[in-house]
Amino acid sequence: MNDLATPPSHASGRAWLVWALAALSFGYAFFQRVAPSVMVSDLMRAFDVGAAVLGNLSAVYLYAYAGLQVPVGLLLDRFGPRRMLTGAAGLGAAGSLLFASAQTLSVAYLGRLLVGIGAAVGFVGTLKLVAHWFPVNRYAFLAGMTMLVGMLGGVGGQAPLALSVEAVGWRETLLAAAVFAGGLATLTWLLVRDDPAGRAAASARQPAPGRSILLDIGHVLSRSQNWFIALYGGTMAGPMLAYAGLWGVPHLVQLHGLERAVAAGSASLMLIGWALGAPLGGWLSDRLGRRRIPMATAAGAALLGWLLLLYVPVPLVLTWVLLFVVGAVSGAMVICMAVARELAPPAVSGATTGFVNTANVGAGAVLQPIIGLVLDARWEGLIVEGARTYSLDAFGAALAILPACAALSLVSALLVRETYCRPAAT
Repeated sequence: MNDLATPPSHASGRAWLVWALAALSFGYAFFQRVAPSVMVSDLMRAFDVGAAVLGNLSAVYLYAYAGLQVPVGLLLDRFGPRRMLTGAAGLGAAGSLLFASAQTLSVAYLGRLLVGIGAAVGFVGTLKLVAHWFPVNRYAFLAGMTMLVGMLGGVGGQAPLALSVEAVGWRETLLAAAVFAGGLATLTWLLVRDDPAGRAAASARQPAPGRSILLDIGHVLSRSQNWFIALYGGTMAGPMLAYAGLWGVPHLVQLHGLERAVAAGSASLMLIGWALGAPLGGWLSDRLGRRRIPMATAAGAALLGWLLLLYVPVPLVLTWVLLFVVGAVSGAMVICMAVARELAPPAVSGATTGFVNTANVGAGAVLQPIIGLVLDARWEGLIVEGARTYSLDAFGAALAILPACAALSLVSALLVRETYCRPAAT
């Protein structure tokens, strides 16, 4: 299903309901994305693994999520977001149930894989509904608001989840998450519709005569601007997913000697910053009528923030400030989703958005196990309560890739073509 030929001139109450339910799917997806960060020791003990294997267990979600973004975009173009989001929530429920009951590593991998497959629809599917239900000048702002809901889900997967894990255990907590996803699937099917009542889509759900999936993919991959946009999104979002999604909590434990719940709450500040920075960045870009300048400014600020956070000794309070600031400026990566849509022909808007989101999440999928491999290589043999413990020097070496990514995002921002917040494709 392609975007509506004539977007709505205003947002109705029903539009906000549709958006809210779809955004909740992304919130659940982000909850699951970061959940392993507060279960590091529990999962190491449960499956008797080290950092490298745990990094891959966490990242298999991201492998599935990233690998499916372009196919999901194409399927959304053809079948619509309601069916896709409903099925995705159902898969998320099944995967969480399987992971919670896993007694072997292979079953845990399968459960995590299903969660990742289900999560793959959340963000792109929500943006598809935004394009159908809201005026075009609200797109970047609502992309940011969707990211805000996602980050709130991520915050729920940090300190609150840590408290739940301490209180009832990680298996029981993930069982409850499975029940939530099942309820969300039901509500999505009952209340979400692909388009506003009485409005026709610009094209039918079937692909245009002579078009094929391979042709659409080829068109997306052949445009150099798509690669620059994807590089920017990946190198801004990837470090956030690697740090807040897995390695931030153990790093903060070593950096300041925090308890796990306190470290999880501290890491949540990065997600809170992202939650606020995403809609603010989208709104500011829309207001300025510019894309490239806000993107480059945010990338430069992220580079400085990562360097200070990782390599300059500061009191805990200043660490909290840096976590929040790095998250806030990284949230501006949502602008790249608006640029991707503005540069994409309507027939492949979903596929283009999916391609860019592949990089956004795929970078995290690559970075999580790489960091784990470096940590294992620098491990000094210390085991505490059955789990490996890594030194601050090991974390310094392993996390050096994060500011390197930020530097690359600054370069890529300067290569992105300015759209002046208007569709540029014909």
